[in-house]
Parts: sequence; C-alpha cells; structure tokens
Amino acid sequence: MKFLDLFSGIGGFRLGTGHTCVGYCEIDKFSRKSYEAIFDTKGEWTAHDITTVRIAELPTADIWCFGFPCQDISLAGKLQGFTAGHRSSLFFTVTNLIKQLPDNRRPTILFIENVKNLLSINGGLDFLRVQIELDQLGYDVEWSVLDSAALVPQHRERLFIVGHLRTKRQRQVFPIPDNGTTTTKGLAQVNPNVTHQYERVYDPDGIAPTLVATSGIRTKIITPTQKSLKVSDATHRGYTNAHSGDGISLTYPTSQTRRGRVAHKKAHTLLTDGSEAVVDPALRIRRLTPLEYWRLQGFPDAVFYKAKDSGLSDAQLYKQAGNSVTVPIIKAIASRFQLLSDQQQ
Repeated sequence: MKFLDLFSGIGGFRLGTGHTCVGYCEIDKFSRKSYEAIFDTKGEWTAHDITTVRIAELPTADIWCFGFPCQDISLAGKLQGFTAGHRSSLFFTVTNLIKQLPDNRRPTILFIENVKNLLSINGGLDFLRVQIELDQLGYDVEWSVLDSAALVPQHRERLFIVGHLRTKRQRQVFPIPDNGTTTTKGLAQVNPNVTHQYERVYDPDGIAPTLVATSGIRTKIITPTQKSLKVSDATHRGYTNAHSGDGISLTYPTSQTRRGRVAHKKAHTLLTDGSEAVVDPALRIRRLTPLEYWRLQGFPDAVFYKAKDSGLSDAQLYKQAGNSVTVPIIKAIASRFQLLSDQQQ
C-alpha cells in the first residue's frame, strides 16, 4: 500500500507504517533535515506548507497519515480549540484537499493522531466536528486512546483515529489485540553509556533548575531520604518517593499539568524541551539524553545517529522526539491495515 506522510516531523509514521511512502509534507526546516537524513526521499513528492498544496500535484495514495498540530488542543497549550486556534484547524486544510479529489483518488484509509484532549475540548464539540467532517467525506470512523507505556517505558496517551472510505473497507482496527507484546523494559534499561557531556546530575542536597522555563528561575525539587529521593510535587502529600530507574519531570513544582512528578520505572510524556530525568543507582537525578528521548519513542539508534550526524543541536533533537509519535504504537495499528486488506482480497 502507498501512503502520504503529512505533518511528517521526523518520520515516526513512516517508520511504523511500513508501507511505501510516495510523498511527505513538513514545514519545520530542522525536522525536514532529520527526515531527509533518515530516509531516502529521492523522487518523492514533497511540500513545506500544507496550506499551499494543490490537488494536481498530489500523488495518489491508499493511506494518508497525519498528526495535525496539537498546540490549540493540548493541556500544555492555550486550549483555543478549532474555533479560536489556527494551528490545530489545519485538520480542515487536509480534509479540504480530500474534498477536491475525485472519488477514485481518495485515500482508502485516514490514519490520524492527536492528543487525548481532542475528545473533550470545547465540551466535545471539536471532536464532534471531526466526526461530522469525515462522515460527510464518506469515511466511517473509529478511534482509540492508546498509551505508549504498553510498548515502551513512557507514559504517553494519544488519540488515534482511523477513517475507512465507506465504499471499500470495514471498521475493524480497534481494539488492538494484545499478542503478548507488552513491554517489560524499564526506564533504566534505555540508558546508553552516558558520555561526559551528559553526566551532569542534580544532587539531592542541591538545587535542580527547571528546564522548561526561560526566566532563569531555579527551584528546589528534591530532598534526600535514606533509600529513595523525596521529590516535591503538587499531589495531596506534597511529595513522592523516587527510586533508582524512576523517571522525574524537571518542571515547576506548582505545574498543574505535571502533578505526578515521578513515573515509576517509566518516563512521563516526553515534552519538547528535554525536561525528563531519571534517578540513577546512586540516587542522583540525571537528565535524559537526546538518544534516550528517541529510544523512548521507539526509534532505532541508527536512525537517531543519522539525524544527529546531519548537524542538529541537542535542543532540536529533544524537540523532535517530543513532537513525534511513538513508532511501535504506529506499527501496531498499521499492521492491522494490511491484515484487513488481506482478508478482503
């Protein structure tokens, strides 16, 4: 099957989908740099800005993959939704392209990803608009919220929507069957041999700086205990005990989106700023490296080094992993597409 990779980022959909990519669209120049270092894109259609794409230039594809921008929907954003926000409403830019396609050129499958909050923002009306829009285009829709923790040591709940062109497919992708693939790997097991560059740790007796602020404020977030670290957070107790191999969010202690600062044996949802850390065996807090970030999204090491060797900064590598989809989750869903196609033949 052939697919289009829209809002492609660094290619998480492409790695996981496993079918033949015929084109990609990505506006961020650094993400494009990684994507083109990772994949052989010679001869493929490409565009930078989805709003400038014209139907005549689009290659025919069986699947359109797109994780449209979540900034207007995410709890970490301004929660403007489709009505006041402009970035997340790019969903309708994609559907307008489909409207212009003749029936025989419309994709058989729409594979869509976004944050879980799309289900509830604006009282659920925005998600209702998504369903109505796809229904009017001739797609039957199913969806599921999946946590990356099923396949990688990272808690990351995301909404996945699959639209099936009504004249060609059945609605059978979700739920994803559990074939014994649930991960048993803990966060500590994704640690590489950390180089000196990343050996900076946050001592329990010292001050740990927040890594998401630009104001230069420094916040004390940890206090020592005998067998664990007592990490300040916004939970009812005011702290959580962290042990070796636990993940810690180095954001503000008063953050309302990070009330549970400790994730036991797993990482929190990766953000774009590299603000996730791990407790090492000496009960010190160490910031996760860019390689660990990419590993927690299911990217092979060889893929990471292709991006890194293209000259990208660590800041960009953190950002790209934080914005990406989790590759094994994409693979688990996309493998069902092929299965259903085989069954229908």
